[in-house]
Amino acid sequence: MIFIQISTEDGLSEIEDYVEGCWVRVVNPTEKEIATLIDRFDMPLDFITDPLDLDERARVEVEESNTLILLRSPKREPEGSAIPFITLPIGIILTSDMIITVSLTEVDVIQEFLNGLVRNFDTRLRTRFVLQLCYRSALRFLRYLKEINRLTNKMENELHRSTKNEQLINLFSLQKSLVYFTTSLRTNSLMFEKFPYIAALDISAEYEEDLYEEAVIENKQGLEMANIYTSILTGMMDAFASVINNNVNVVMKLLTSVTMLLMIPTFITSMYGMNVRLPFQDDPLAFIEVMVLSLILVICGFFVLVRKKVL
Repeated sequence: MIFIQISTEDGLSEIEDYVEGCWVRVVNPTEKEIATLIDRFDMPLDFITDPLDLDERARVEVEESNTLILLRSPKREPEGSAIPFITLPIGIILTSDMIITVSLTEVDVIQEFLNGLVRNFDTRLRTRFVLQLCYRSALRFLRYLKEINRLTNKMENELHRSTKNEQLINLFSLQKSLVYFTTSLRTNSLMFEKFPYIAALDISAEYEEDLYEEAVIENKQGLEMANIYTSILTGMMDAFASVINNNVNVVMKLLTSVTMLLMIPTFITSMYGMNVRLPFQDDPLAFIEVMVLSLILVICGFFVLVRKKVL
């Protein structure tokens, strides 16, 4: 779908035609819409199709009068998803007089602009819009990283009380999210370094310079946090995997010990079950004597295992 919006005194307003200073928001376009955009703005096909590829890395491309800035941004998946947090590419296309964003689905950071949560936002100020988009995306990375850390601590407490595989699987899902975050933040950082050399971006005003520096700083902070949380999560998974294996060994040792103790009365009763002459077979109290002997031997075996610290 294609939405055309422009900033007014009352906020963003929907318009029907392309005008100077408008924001063209493209979400999961059809082939017909892609062809219309290419003909209208005379841009390469890759400028529209690359942001629709989930695996595209962050980069900058310049083609005549159009510039493509491909930004990786985080997105929280619905509850119950296999991976709670992912990253999606956002294509930011700067034409001669307007800005176009292309994404496969609705992206969380774009919703902040649509809901009026971004101050000093104006579609006619293209450089500021791009920097605000990058800055808000970096902040959202930090927000989701803190949420991942909170979920990790919660699962750690659950692992102290339970040794089921479910908790480890959930930790593994968070680890995959951290891998996506680390990769995206690293490519975003490399892309930000090229911003001062992009002709379509005029980072000369004081506000834009400050915004650019803040975006770079927040992105670096997010990358450092993602690396730290990844190391912590990896160590935690290894530690609890060892705990689970140790618990299994303890259970197996206990079962083996119980089996050894049960072998004593089993051996004695099987001896007296043979069809041959046996001691005390004519004694009317033979059954009780055999049971008492078995019990005494089991108790002695139990204390031996306890003394050897097997039990």
